[in-house]
Amino acid sequence: MDNFKTLKTKFNAQGYRFTPQRQLIFEIFQTLPTGNHLSAESLHFLLLERGEAMSLSTVYRILKIMTKIGIIREVELAQAQKYYELNTISTHHHIVCVQCHQIIEFENNSILQQGLKQVETMGLQLIDCKFTLQTICPEALQMG
Repeated sequence: MDNFKTLKTKFNAQGYRFTPQRQLIFEIFQTLPTGNHLSAESLHFLLLERGEAMSLSTVYRILKIMTKIGIIREVELAQAQKYYELNTISTHHHIVCVQCHQIIEFENNSILQQGLKQVETMGLQLIDCKFTLQTICPEALQMG
């Protein structure tokens, strides 16, 4: 997904147009530092900071389409809060503070290997592997 021509083809194949708004949102996700996730609200705020006049409902619609196509993935890390990240091949997992919603990514191949064993013994095919540890960080404990 490095070039926009491939991305445009992916949108078109699913019956969607690759609009400037969708391109802009993709660019924001592409430039996020590794391990960062965005909620729809934080993405909307970034767009407003850049001077882009895009409504929050439009941001939600674009995120839904990009998730459906498989460009980004929705990650439910905190209660009642959905976050989004680029859908990449790498398998990583999350540690989330349920109080302050801080997110830390980590990699652990043994989690994936155990999941693959379970799936194979059941005759299923693995599509994705997400593991989330819900925690309370020291800072949130002190504030509580």
